[in-house]
Amino acid sequence: MSSSSSSPYYLKGSPLNVRLNGVIGWLARHGFSLAGSAEMSVRGRKSGQMQRIPVNPHSHEGARYLVSARGHSQWVRNMRVAGGGELRVGRKVRAFTAVELPDAEKLPILRTYLEKWGWEVNQYFQGVTAKSSDEEILAAAGDHPVFRITVTE
Repeated sequence: MSSSSSSPYYLKGSPLNVRLNGVIGWLARHGFSLAGSAEMSVRGRKSGQMQRIPVNPHSHEGARYLVSARGHSQWVRNMRVAGGGELRVGRKVRAFTAVELPDAEKLPILRTYLEKWGWEVNQYFQGVTAKSSDEEILAAAGDHPVFRITVTE
C-alpha cells in the first residue's frame, strides 16, 4: 500500500489501541512518560480545537522528529495545516514548529525510530523493520510522514 495507491496509507487503531493510547496520553498529562512518550496537542484544521494524541518524539543526530507509524492520520493532516503544536509531560509544555520531511530524507530517521520503537510500531510498517534494507525502508517512507520539530519555548 504505497502512497501511489488511490488513498494515502492509514491504519486505524483497534479499540484496544485506542484505549491504550488514552491511558498513555493520560499518564503523559500527569507527568509520567513511558520510554520518552509525550502528549502532543495540535490545532484541528476544521474544528480549530486543540486535538491531543500520545506520541513518541524521536531524536536523531541532535534533531527531534515526530513519526506517524500509522500513516496519514488526522494528526498528520492537522500538523500540515497548523505547522506546529505542543508537547506535554506533566506541567512541562513545550511549543514547537514542525516541517515535514521529503521521503528521500527519511531513511536514517525511520531506521533509528524502528530500532527504538519497533517493539511498539512494527505492526504498522507492513513487514518493514529496523533490519530491513535501505530500499525497503525507502519504499515504505511515503506511507509514514515524518516531521522535524523545533521547540520554540
